[in-house]
Amino acid sequence: MKCIIIDDEPLALNIMKSYCEEIGNLDVVGTFTNPMDASNVLMGTEVDLIFLDIEMPQISGLDFVKTLDRKPLFIVTTAYHQYALEGFELNAVDYLVKPIPFARFVKAVNRAREIYLLKRDSKKIPLQTAPSSGIDQMDDQFVFIKSDYENIKLKYSDILYIQGLKEYLRIHVKIEVKKPILTLMSFKQLMEKLPDNQFLRVHRSFVVNIACITAVQRNKIIIGDIRIPIGESYKETCLKRLGID
Repeated sequence: MKCIIIDDEPLALNIMKSYCEEIGNLDVVGTFTNPMDASNVLMGTEVDLIFLDIEMPQISGLDFVKTLDRKPLFIVTTAYHQYALEGFELNAVDYLVKPIPFARFVKAVNRAREIYLLKRDSKKIPLQTAPSSGIDQMDDQFVFIKSDYENIKLKYSDILYIQGLKEYLRIHVKIEVKKPILTLMSFKQLMEKLPDNQFLRVHRSFVVNIACITAVQRNKIIIGDIRIPIGESYKETCLKRLGID
């Protein structure tokens, strides 16, 4: 994958670049201390991934992302926790808090690579070979989900929650079943196939399996040790469906 690194701290730039070189499957085509300098590269070069700091003098990293017509995948690298929700609402692949351990960096890159490969491989598959919705319902207990070149069978009861990532969905399942599954489809397509009495949209980027909810806080759904935000526009409907006053 071709990537660029944007950070106003030269030391952070050097660390990120050395991490990329150590991984070996990343081609760093530019490093920048000013986000606006990166714009010229993004216009002239097809970049697959951006490592992006948030607090910078000229423009914040998240505001910079909003200016891009074609948004590459991006991983947030910052010393601050408070921008995590906004980052994920802009479909950040991951959110890394400095100082970033190398193992955590590798995990984020692997996540980005999964999405990159899914996007690349989906272009190679003739449209007639795949269901138009990306998912086929077989009966009222399970569905087949298109991921890469496979149709993966999933029981409804094994799905914990679904997370939106740009034009993709990441389906999180019970850990004993398999790792999360990426599929090229929209929430609208998914919700048409899942039973609406079991799955609930709680945020622009999240759908949850009601049966898997362990607790509800004022603005969050708890599933095991995962905290999922409840979007303000979904809150009233969500709490009503759950019978919470």
